[in-house]
Amino acid sequence: MDEKIIHITENFVRDALGEDSTGHDWHHIERVRKNALYIAEKEQKGDSFMIEMAALLHDIPDEKLNPSKEEGERKLSEFLQTLGIQEGIINKIKEIIYSISFKGGKNTRLLSEEAEIVQDADRLDAIGAVGIARAFAYGGKKGQAIYDPDMAARNKMTEAEYRNGKSTSINHFYEKLLKLKDRLNTETAIKMAEDRHQFMEQFLQQFYKEWNGQA
Repeated sequence: MDEKIIHITENFVRDALGEDSTGHDWHHIERVRKNALYIAEKEQKGDSFMIEMAALLHDIPDEKLNPSKEEGERKLSEFLQTLGIQEGIINKIKEIIYSISFKGGKNTRLLSEEAEIVQDADRLDAIGAVGIARAFAYGGKKGQAIYDPDMAARNKMTEAEYRNGKSTSINHFYEKLLKLKDRLNTETAIKMAEDRHQFMEQFLQQFYKEWNGQA
């Protein structure tokens, strides 16, 4: 039964996000799913069905990918209701999904091992080489400049400012990406993040060299 539900969910997510060009496409979802299941296995924690479902569905209600926050929440709820699974499991999947977002850097307290694992898997895909590619894809789609030396990175933001305030793709490294390594929950993810974090730092050094005509 679980395998059938997973398969239905895969098809739903492929249809919903398959054409996305902001770095939240099916390939992102698949990487998060794989990382989440890997972390769960290494840590010997969490319910694998709920982890896999939350990983697959975590971007469905994301307000930046929907006309409104309410529309995204409705889309997730309506899909989950079609699966014929217990209300308690549906609520747990939703709880995981709604608790893992970055939200301008606010540390939302996670209520389960499953949420910690899915959040770590999602955050790992936001750093390293893939994370860099996704940052520029999203920034370009949003109409942000690559870099503006006169625009300082923002340290403290409300969720609305984080979502809608003016920034640049390079500033996004300082506003979010470089902070993620120290905000991971599991030892497995922390180890996986080391090389990715270092790669981002090296990228920024090279970027500034070339920007300033030194390379």
